[in-house]
Amino acid sequence: MFPTVREVIGLDPVRHGEPRVVAGEAGLDRPVRWVHAAEVPDIASLLNGGELVLTTGIGLPADDAGVRAFIADLADVGVAGLVVELGRRYTSSVPRVMVAAAQRRGMPLVELRRATPFVRITEAVHALIVDAQLTELRATEEIHQRFTELSVEGAEPADVVHQAAALAGCPVVLENLARQVLAYDTAGDSAALLLDGWEQHSRRIQPAGRTAYDADAGWLVTTVGARGQDWGRLLARWAGEGAPPTRLSILLERAASTLALGRLMRRDAEGLEHQIHRTLLTALLDHTRPVDEVALRARALGVPLDRRHLLGVVVRHRGEEPALDAARLRDLAEAVSHALREAAVAGLAGPLDDHAVGALVALPPAADDERSLSAFAAALHRVRGEAAPAVVVAAGSRVDSLRDARRSLLEARQVADAARHGRRDRTVFRLPHVGLAGLLHLLRDEPRLQTFVERELGGLLAYDARHPKERLLGTLRAYLDSGRNKSAAAAAAHLSRPALYERLSRIERILDADLDAVDTCMSLHVALLALDAIRD
Repeated sequence: MFPTVREVIGLDPVRHGEPRVVAGEAGLDRPVRWVHAAEVPDIASLLNGGELVLTTGIGLPADDAGVRAFIADLADVGVAGLVVELGRRYTSSVPRVMVAAAQRRGMPLVELRRATPFVRITEAVHALIVDAQLTELRATEEIHQRFTELSVEGAEPADVVHQAAALAGCPVVLENLARQVLAYDTAGDSAALLLDGWEQHSRRIQPAGRTAYDADAGWLVTTVGARGQDWGRLLARWAGEGAPPTRLSILLERAASTLALGRLMRRDAEGLEHQIHRTLLTALLDHTRPVDEVALRARALGVPLDRRHLLGVVVRHRGEEPALDAARLRDLAEAVSHALREAAVAGLAGPLDDHAVGALVALPPAADDERSLSAFAAALHRVRGEAAPAVVVAAGSRVDSLRDARRSLLEARQVADAARHGRRDRTVFRLPHVGLAGLLHLLRDEPRLQTFVERELGGLLAYDARHPKERLLGTLRAYLDSGRNKSAAAAAAHLSRPALYERLSRIERILDADLDAVDTCMSLHVALLALDAIRD
C-alpha cells in the first residue's frame, strides 16, 4: 500500500532536486510509510520505522563518530532512507563517512544537488500514501461485497475458492484436516504442479495462528470452521516480496467465513410433502421438536408411528459419489417413497443430507423385519429400473419407541456410509455386516477422527514428508500388521532385523511412544486404519 523509495525518487518534486543515490541502492524497494523533515541529530528517537527522512544536514554532527552514530540510529529504528539536500551544510557532496556508514547498513542515501522545498516532497508522498490507503479500503469493500453475495446465493465451495483466487491473483486451495484437497483454483498456474504431492507439501506448511503466513513455504493460511468446530484450511500461495499485504489476509478470512457459513446453511428446494417428511426426520435427529409433536404430525400425514416397530433406513449411492444436485436427490427421495408404497410399508422418507435419503419405517408388531426390508429393497431397485443395485440400502436396529428412533436412523446412516465400498452380495445391510474398518471409513470426514489421526501419526507423517526415501510409516504398518512380531515385520518390510530395530527406535522417538505397550500399539493401529479410510 506504500510507495517505495525508488518510486519517491521518481516523483516530480524530488526529480526537481536532481537526486542521486550514493549508498544503499539495494534498499530502494523499501516501502515509505511517511516522510519526516528534521535537522536534529537525535531524530531517531521520534521515529517508528518506515519513514523517509529529509534533512539539509545543518544540525548533524561535525565529527565522523557522530555521523556514524546518526546513521546507525536511523538504521536501527528502520527508516526507509535518508535524503540530504546539498548547499547549506554540504556543498558538493555528503561526507564519505556518511556514505560508507549508510552502505554498510544497507540504508538508501540520496543527495539532492539542487534546492527543493521539502513541503512539496512531503505533500506528493503523502498524497500517494492516502490514495493507496483509499484504494486498499475500496478493495476491502469489494471483498466484503463479493463474498456477501456468494453467501446469500449459497455458492458452492468451488465458486468461493474461484472468487478468492480471482481477487487475490494467486492460487488458492481448500483442504480438509486430513490435508485432502476439497477445491482449488490455480489462477492460471499448472494444476499438476500445484497439487502433485499435496498432502506431504501441506504438512510442511505450519504457520502459527488461525491466520498466518509461512514465509518458508510461501503460503498464507487461515482455518475454516464455525461454532467452534474447525474442518479445513484455506491456503493462498504468495509469490510477492516479503509478507503478503493485509488485504490478502482479509480476503482469505472472508472467503473462509463464506465457506463455513455455506456449510451450515445449505438447503435444497423440495416438494412440500418431502419437505415435511424431511422436517420430521430432521426433528428426530436433531431433537428440535418433541417426539409427541412428531408423532402427531406424522399421523396427520397418514404415517402412524405409535405402537409400531420402528426401523431407520438409509439409501445412498455406492462408491465415492459426489454430492447429489437437487434434482437427483429429489429423484432418489421419490423413488424411496414409491418403493415404500409398493412394498406396503408405512414410513417417513426424505433427504438426510446431500448424499443420502432416509426413511423411518413403521411396522406392525407382527411384521417380520427382514422380510419387510427385503420387499422394500426389491421394490426400490424395480422403481429405479436397475439391473444391478447401484445404491446401498442400510437399516438400523429395531426400536419400539419413537424416542429411540434417532438411534436407529443414525445407525442406518453409519452402516450405509460404511457399506458403500464393501460387498455387493446383500440387498440390505445391517450393523453386523460392517467391521472396524467400515466404521472408520464412515467417520473419515469427521474432524475429530482426523484430529485423532494427526495426534497419533502427525509427527511420523511430517517426518516422512521431509524424508521421502525412508517411509517410516510403512515400517510401523508392517510391525503392527504382523502382530508386533519383529521377525515377521522385518521380512514384510524387506529389512534386516537390526535395520528394523533401528527404525522402530526412531519411530518411538518421533512419536514419543512405547511400541512394546499393547494399548499404545492398538491406538496406533486404529489410527493407521483411520488414515487408510481418510485417504481412500
